[in-house]
Amino acid sequence: MSKVWFITGAGRGFGKEFAKNALGRGDKVAATARDTAALTELAEQFGDDVLPLKLDVTDRDGVFAAVAAAEERFGRLDVVVNNAGYGLFGAVEELTVQQLRDQIEVNLFGVLHVTQAVLPILRAQSSGHIIQISTIGGITAFPNLGGYHASKWALEGLSDALAQEVAGFGIKVTLVEPGGFSTDWGGSSAVHATPQPQYDPLREQMSAMIADSGTSMGDPVAAGAAILKVVDAEQPPLRVFFGTAPTQIAPHVYQQRLDEWKQWEPLSIEADGH
Repeated sequence: MSKVWFITGAGRGFGKEFAKNALGRGDKVAATARDTAALTELAEQFGDDVLPLKLDVTDRDGVFAAVAAAEERFGRLDVVVNNAGYGLFGAVEELTVQQLRDQIEVNLFGVLHVTQAVLPILRAQSSGHIIQISTIGGITAFPNLGGYHASKWALEGLSDALAQEVAGFGIKVTLVEPGGFSTDWGGSSAVHATPQPQYDPLREQMSAMIADSGTSMGDPVAAGAAILKVVDAEQPPLRVFFGTAPTQIAPHVYQQRLDEWKQWEPLSIEADGH
């Protein structure tokens, strides 16, 4: 049975590849983008199987209207992909309050709007799968990305709780946590804080570390095929890495945390006051 998808940020990157792979196997897709011109290729290639929708996820009323239009067109929603988002680059001291507010408005509140708009439909169906596009940066952190991490760590907590809340309704939730991929995340869609020279050595150090690591960027086309296996799984994961790098980073990060918690366990117990 074909599935009906609602994908935000479908004009490029992961969103576009997810849409192409879903449509390529006969599924239907409500594809959203801030500029519908970015959806022209999908519409021309797949015709009536695509519903192109102009959408800025920070517009709550617009989100609810887009979701309603998708349900009216296709009759149901099976897979909801919260993909729209962007990267904010800058040391914490360099960020403006507005830059951080904007980052969280898109990467967190945009997801909230879509999630709250689709949940009544999914509950009524007693089925559905919400895919939240997070990042390896949703469970660990790197310098110069504090604002971005703040939005994605918040998304992780929100989605973990959500998964527990909606499981009884037959709704599944998956956090996709990619590493570095050849998308526009760090390109024209990114926002950069005004740099302060004090942090230039740190930026240079991080650039050198990335260059020395020899880590290659993931292919969004391959990710497009991989998402189908996630949504088709009888018991999909709550969290899944996309890319090789996260599978190498996460065990090291979590072991460091476990070791430190264990080292300070006597103080933790002492803090109980018992």
